[in-house]
Amino acid sequence: MGRRIILITGGQRCGKSEFAEKMALQLSESPIYLATARPWDDEFRERVKLHQARRGEKWSTIEEELALSLHDVTGKTVLVDCVTLWTTNFFFAKGENVNEALTALKDEFDKFTSREATFIFVTNEIGLGGVSENAMRRHFTDLLGWVNQYIAGKADEAYMLLSGIPVKIK
Repeated sequence: MGRRIILITGGQRCGKSEFAEKMALQLSESPIYLATARPWDDEFRERVKLHQARRGEKWSTIEEELALSLHDVTGKTVLVDCVTLWTTNFFFAKGENVNEALTALKDEFDKFTSREATFIFVTNEIGLGGVSENAMRRHFTDLLGWVNQYIAGKADEAYMLLSGIPVKIK
């Protein structure tokens, strides 16, 4: 099988998750959905339910906020949705220390993707807009940008979705 890393990026509500799910189903009859979210309110819990209903029964779901490498996905196709929330979890776990969070994220990414599997990572491009006046938001935007660059550098393929249209960028 070998190892294959695919990155899918874009703005909010551009169709990244649906594109990634269709890709995963083309690659496997029984993909794994690795959810990194920590549902924090009723609206978000509703989003999760909609995602679950859309995926259906072909999928196995793993919920993991930090240590993706704890789960053996060898020989599988796994969709990690999403890098943005995974990065958020590390950002706050490391006391908003960008350098510590970045190091931990890179280490965990490398450990997780060291297996022979197909990995599809979904992330957001949040740095395309203006610069926030809020220091914490600026620090997080920097962190996610660096994490996205790291994953893109390791990826075999990368796509950006623009208004629901996938554009292959690597």
